[in-house]
Amino acid sequence: MPTREAFHVQLAELQQGIVSLAVQVKQVISRSVGALAAMDADAGREIVAGDRAIDDYESELERACLLLLVLQQPVAGDLRAIGAGLRILIDLERIADHAADIARIAVRLEGESLPGPLTDIPRMAEIAQDMVARAVDAYVRRDADAARALVALDDDVDHLFSRVFRELIALMGQRPEAVRLGTHLLFAASHLERIADHATNLAEAVIYTVTGQRPELND
Repeated sequence: MPTREAFHVQLAELQQGIVSLAVQVKQVISRSVGALAAMDADAGREIVAGDRAIDDYESELERACLLLLVLQQPVAGDLRAIGAGLRILIDLERIADHAADIARIAVRLEGESLPGPLTDIPRMAEIAQDMVARAVDAYVRRDADAARALVALDDDVDHLFSRVFRELIALMGQRPEAVRLGTHLLFAASHLERIADHATNLAEAVIYTVTGQRPELND
């Protein structure tokens, strides 16, 4: 196989690996928030224990990126695509860490009860998962416009976080015994807000791949 053709096969395999990692990360977000909503400490422990596997897979893909850079010496758009892939991997790993931290909160709250069903926090998680999926899809398709559209979703997560913050502060003010619970739920919402920020970083990497420009979508 000619060297150039081999390079594009390897790049496609790398991108498929990034897609696979993103699917795993989305699942961890969903499972972690599900464990929190159900106050399922056992599920939380299982998620935390599985975080190492995601770290290992991210490291494997990072090595593949570096090998492409060193052995193939890509130029122009292909060079940017690999560089953006490295950045995307880092952000996906951090997203997984935030999701695992939400699972840890479910463990810490073992034996406690929620004041009512969670609504906005699961909605934040749904939007964040959608952002991750859309960003990685835009990366594979090199679609800068699709990446820019993620800003509106990040704004939605920010608005939900503001509402969760106000409601939990009010709850803790009215019920001092709920301060510990409310504080941990605030941490969980904060992790989801950070996940959305990292998903926006993914979008920035896509735009850089396509245009060579480095936008600041998190302003």
